[in-house]
Amino acid sequence: MGDTLHDLTRHNAWATVQVLKYCQGINESDLNATVPGTYGTIIQILRHTIDSESSYLFRISGAWDEFPWARDEEVCLETLGQRAAVLAATWEQFLSNDIDTEQLGEAKGDDGDVFAVRGSIFITQALHHANEHRAQVCSILGALGHEPPDVSAWGYALASGRSWLTRPSSLL
Repeated sequence: MGDTLHDLTRHNAWATVQVLKYCQGINESDLNATVPGTYGTIIQILRHTIDSESSYLFRISGAWDEFPWARDEEVCLETLGQRAAVLAATWEQFLSNDIDTEQLGEAKGDDGDVFAVRGSIFITQALHHANEHRAQVCSILGALGHEPPDVSAWGYALASGRSWLTRPSSLL
């Protein structure tokens, strides 16, 4: 599989950092804004995204003896950035080992039912969930008149050296 899982998790980490950095430059009012169809305000979405990713990674990686931080509602962007860095490093460490994507973990449904879940599904959910919520943040930013950051896989590929320009359009 080569670098596939690494690219997926590195894109995820990079994209989260791009959104966090962008949001450091907006005012408090905009951080507390929302639009219909999103999870909540920008800051609530970012907190939820980081907390959820840590929960998924906690359940499959064995990197921590217990959940790595309190799920408090009042953490700031700086703290979220620090937590995002911990998550990125933990993904790198986790993926540097042989991983059993078929290992079983547990998840609870909204009504309290407990489900057996394969490790690969926790990875899939972590990446999907973060993409979904970053898109919501970008939607709110756009609705407020901001130009959201490019968090696409193409943007990541260029920023990380996984893609590069071979022929400028001016030469075509």
